[in-house]
Amino acid sequence: MKFNMQRPLPIAAATVLFATMANHALADQTVKIGHVAPLTGQIAHLGKDNENGARLAVEEINKKGLVIGGQKITLVLDTQDDAADPRTATQVAQNLVDDHVVAIVGHLNSGTSIPASKIYSDAGIVQISPSATNPVLTQQGFKTTYRLVATDAQQGPALANYAAKNLGVKSVAIVDDATAYGQGLANEFEKSVKALGLTVVSHDATNDKAVDFRAILTKIKGENPDAIMYGGMDATGGPFAKQAKQLGLRAKMLAGDGLCTENLTDLAGAATDNVICSQAGLALEKMPAGKAFQQKYEARFHQPILIYAPFTYEAVYIIVDAMKRADSTDPAKILAKMPSTDYTGVLGETTFDSKGDLKHGVISLYNYKAGKKTLLDVVNM
Repeated sequence: MKFNMQRPLPIAAATVLFATMANHALADQTVKIGHVAPLTGQIAHLGKDNENGARLAVEEINKKGLVIGGQKITLVLDTQDDAADPRTATQVAQNLVDDHVVAIVGHLNSGTSIPASKIYSDAGIVQISPSATNPVLTQQGFKTTYRLVATDAQQGPALANYAAKNLGVKSVAIVDDATAYGQGLANEFEKSVKALGLTVVSHDATNDKAVDFRAILTKIKGENPDAIMYGGMDATGGPFAKQAKQLGLRAKMLAGDGLCTENLTDLAGAATDNVICSQAGLALEKMPAGKAFQQKYEARFHQPILIYAPFTYEAVYIIVDAMKRADSTDPAKILAKMPSTDYTGVLGETTFDSKGDLKHGVISLYNYKAGKKTLLDVVNM
């Protein structure tokens, strides 16, 4: 009897075909997460810090391996520059929608986050801002909008209370940079100090491109307030503080998180020793995994964390957590899981209220000692 030794071949061929099909089915699916911040302009250093945090998270997740719906996922950070400009922000927001990102980490500023939020809402894509503090962002009724920091409605009172109770301030001059962030924070601070019985001697506006503040400061010197509150970013707040010291103003300078950075010493020089500022989130040294994050960040980027990199890092992980719970990379299914977020990471536990704000906001207060940013107090809101 003659055996046909060729008969097993179809089985082998089928096995190869099946393996090829299986490998094809398990091939990487590329999933884009958008990130937006100012990468050019006066506050590009803050934007790059935010981008670095998000990039570190994406790199870590890819290294560990991510499987959603039985398919291996490779994350790609689709990063865009809004130059801290509201009009540019809406353009890059539409670019990200057109790029089919599944979620957005950004924007950095309130003035860019607010106009961009409608575009993300219309597209049904989750937006998590790591640093926008103007209350309006989450008061628009959009189901897509979230943030990982406390709001100016909490930051303003925290600054005002500290000034009144710890510094003994009785009178204050207020200056803002006329942006959604700076003006919003200044207005919340003004409401709070008036409620505490303090005198607001003046409220002036400059702009976020200004470099010379001597006219405003000379007027304020004549008003002789106990403190000056500046609503704006470090790029303008640093020179503002420096020029106040040069003009011999005795007043303490109060400011929010836009100014409260590690870069302030380079911008304000010795005037930092007169600054007290707030950050709308937990201090790095108080974060449960803050030290470990700091070591990873500095090893990867060879520079110190400026302020909100831990928050962008966490935002990426929160998006991926929603993706895992949905077992899908569909933006609509990711969005559906966001309200039930209960994620524990670098920042501690993150849960959101019905508007997309943190259920438990925290304000950290700092001063500068010999140019070094130093934690003063943590206020739970």
